Amino acid sequence: MSGQVALVPGTKDFAAEDVGGQTEQVMKNLEAILKEAGSDFGKVVKCTILLADMADFGVVNEIYGKRFPVDPPARATFAVKGLPLGALVEIDCVAIAE
Repeated sequence: MSGQVALVPGTKDFAAEDVGGQTEQVMKNLEAILKEAGSDFGKVVKCTILLADMADFGVVNEIYGKRFPVDPPARATFAVKGLPLGALVEIDCVAIAE
């Protein structure tokens, strides 16, 4: 799936201004799309995390890790110069859908 930022569905508003709140919303957005596609976090095989500031890695990693408590998927994390709409975090994933 395409990269997700922390927009509240149906709006152009971020769920939060802090990276923790944004990461929670990103994970909710990912979960909703996975469900709609007939998949879930247990079928994710690869993720890419883009961060506006690598200093936020620990906070993002803790929230992200709660969705993958066992056998997490392959992952790459990069710091980038900027993200859409000034987001602090963006995550995309590849998952198996049935």
